[in-house]
Amino acid sequence: MATHQSRDELSWQQLLMRIGIIIICTIVIVIAMPQSSAPQYNAKEGSPWTQAAVTATFDFEIPKDSATYKAECDSVRKKFAPYYINHETTAKTQVKRFLIHNKDGIEGLPKSYVSLVAKKLSALYEKGIIPQADYARMSRDTSAYIRVVTGKMSASRDVRSLLTPMMAYEQFFNDPEMNSARVQLMKCNINDYFSANLTYDSIRSNDELSSHIALIAAKCGQVKKGERIIDRGDIVNDETLRKLNAYTAEMEKNLSDRSKQTTMWGRVLFIVIMLSIFTIYLNLFRADYFNKPRSLAMVYFLIAIFPVLVSLMVQYNLFSVYVLPLAMLPMFVRVFLDSRTAFIAHIVMVLICSLVLTMPYDFLLIEITSGLVAIYSLRELSKRAQIFTAAVYTSAAALAAHYALQLMQPGEEVLINHSMVMHFIFSGILLLLAYPLMFLVEKVFGFTSAVTLFELSDTNKDLLRRLSEVAPGTLQHSITVGNIGAEIASKIGAKSLLVRVGALYHDIGKISAPAFFTENQRGNNPHDRLTPIESAEIIVNHVHEGLRLAEREGLPDVICDFIRTHHGEGMAKYFYITEQNAHPDVEIDKTPFTYPGPNPFTREQAILMMADGVEAASRSLKEYTEESITTLVNRIIDGMVADGYFRECPITFRDIGTAKRVLIEKLKSMFHTRITYPELNK
Repeated sequence: MATHQSRDELSWQQLLMRIGIIIICTIVIVIAMPQSSAPQYNAKEGSPWTQAAVTATFDFEIPKDSATYKAECDSVRKKFAPYYINHETTAKTQVKRFLIHNKDGIEGLPKSYVSLVAKKLSALYEKGIIPQADYARMSRDTSAYIRVVTGKMSASRDVRSLLTPMMAYEQFFNDPEMNSARVQLMKCNINDYFSANLTYDSIRSNDELSSHIALIAAKCGQVKKGERIIDRGDIVNDETLRKLNAYTAEMEKNLSDRSKQTTMWGRVLFIVIMLSIFTIYLNLFRADYFNKPRSLAMVYFLIAIFPVLVSLMVQYNLFSVYVLPLAMLPMFVRVFLDSRTAFIAHIVMVLICSLVLTMPYDFLLIEITSGLVAIYSLRELSKRAQIFTAAVYTSAAALAAHYALQLMQPGEEVLINHSMVMHFIFSGILLLLAYPLMFLVEKVFGFTSAVTLFELSDTNKDLLRRLSEVAPGTLQHSITVGNIGAEIASKIGAKSLLVRVGALYHDIGKISAPAFFTENQRGNNPHDRLTPIESAEIIVNHVHEGLRLAEREGLPDVICDFIRTHHGEGMAKYFYITEQNAHPDVEIDKTPFTYPGPNPFTREQAILMMADGVEAASRSLKEYTEESITTLVNRIIDGMVADGYFRECPITFRDIGTAKRVLIEKLKSMFHTRITYPELNK
C-alpha cells in the first residue's frame, strides 16, 4: 500500500514538474516576443526582394523621407521673418528724460542745442533699435528681414537698416552738428538715452512659424487598397522601403488593444501546444530523461533561448535572423542525448521562432534542412574537426535550400541575395562556437561528450599512467574488458565509446593495493597471511578507493557510475565461502563481503559488469576449449541474472544473449582455441 502511495505521489510530482517547465518556458518566450503583431519586413535598399509579394490591404499615405522633411522645415525657419514689437513709448520716454535732465541747457552750448539733440534722438529711434545679441545673430544673413509691429500694423524691415544702442550712439556723433559739440555733449552721457525700442515677439513668431511649417506636406504620396507594393525579384529602392515602413506603421496604428491581446494569447496557446507535444514525446519515448533534471534543463533551455534571440533581433531590427546558428540546438542534443530527440526539439524550436516572422515559410524550410544536416553530420562526434565539417555542411545545406526556393519562384532569372549568402556563412562561423560551448554545457548541465571521452581514453593520462606503473595487470585487464564491452555495445546499439572508457577506469581503486589482486601477483599471494574478512575488506575497498581517486581527478559522474556498479551489490564470494567453510556451524555475516553497489542502471554498466566478470573468471580455466568457454560464460552471466543484478537496468534478454555470443567468440580468439584433431587408427 505504501508503495502504491509513493508511486502516486511521484507521478503527481512529475506531472507538476512538466507543467511547470512548460509554463516557465512559455512565459520567457512570450515576454521576449515583440508586442506588435504587425508584420516586420526586413528589406535592404539595393537588394532584390526574395520574399513573397506584398499587396496593400487598405489605403495609406507615404511619409516623406525624414531628411527631406527636416531640410524643408529648416529652409522655412531660415527664411522666416520674426516679429518684433515697436515700443513707441520707449523713444518718447528717453527723449523726455533728456529734456528734463537738460532743461537749463547744455553747458558751453546754445540753449537751442537741447531741442536739436532731442530731434536727433527721435530720428534715430525712428530707424529702430534692437538688442545687440539679436542684431549679431541676424546680420550674418544679408537677406535677413524682420516684421515690425506698430499697433495693429506690421511692416517688413531689412535687418541691416536697424541699429543697436552702440550703433545709434556712434551715428549720433557721426552727425556733423553733433560731432562739433562732442566734448560738451559727452558730459550729458548721451549713451544713457539709447535703449532697444524693438523687442522680439516670441508668441506671435512661434505661432506664425508653426503655421508655416504646418503647410509643409509630410506625405509624398498615397498607396491605394489592392496596389502591389513590391513583388518578388524587385530591387528594393528608397521609395519601396518607405512604402513598406509606412504600411507596417499604419497597420500597427490601426490595430486595437483587443487585437493585440488576441495575438498574444494566440502565441501563448501555440507555444503551449508545441512544448506539450515535445513533453509528450519525452514521456512516451524518453521517459528516462525526466529522471535526469539536468537533461531536461538543457533541452528546454535551448528550446527557449533561440526563440528569445530571434524575437529580440526582430524587435530591434538587428541584422537578419539567418545569422543565428539555430542548428546549434540539434547539434548539442544529438551529442549529449540522441538523434530523435534532437530532431523533435529542433522542429519545435523552429516553429516557435517562426511566430514572430513576417514570411515564415522560407525560414522553416531553410532551418529544418540545416538542422537535419547538422544532426546527420554529428552522428558520432570523435574529433574536433567534425565540428568544422558540420558547420560547413550546415551552411551549405542552408544555402542550397535558399537557392532551391528561388528556383521554384516564377520568372526567368534566378535572383540570389548576396546578403543572404553572407548571413549563411556568418551563421556557419558562429556554429564553430559549438566546440567551446560544449565544455560549458558539460560543466553546467553535467553531460559528457564523445570528445571528452576520447580525451579520457588516452592512456598517457596521469591516472592511467600511474595504473600502468603500479598495477600493469589491472590496466591490461581493463583494456581487454573495454575491447570486449565495446564490441557488445556496438552489437546491441549501446554507447561503445562510453563502455570502453568506463572499463579503463572501473578498477583504478586497485592502485592503493595492487598486490592483493591476482592479475598483479607473481607467485607470492599476500592473502595467505590474512583472514578471509581482512582480505574481503581490501578487495571490496577498491570501489571506495576508486571513487575517491575519481573525485580527486575530476572524472565525470558517468565514469564514476561504472566504478560504483561494476560489482553491483555482489559479494567477494571466494572469501565468503572460505570463511563459511572454516566455521560451518556459524552463520557468517555477509556485510563485510558485500560490495556497496548499486547494481547497474544503464545498459552500458550492465555490459561492463558482464565483460568484467567473464574476463576475470576466464583466467581460472584449466583448459580453453569452446565447450569450457561457453560453459563459463553461461554460468557467470546466468548467475548475474539470477542474482537480480540487472533488475534496475533497461537491458533485454535478447541483449544478454548477444553479449554471451560476443563474449564466447572473443574469449575463443583471445585464447586461440583449436579443434581437437582425430588420431589415425593403426
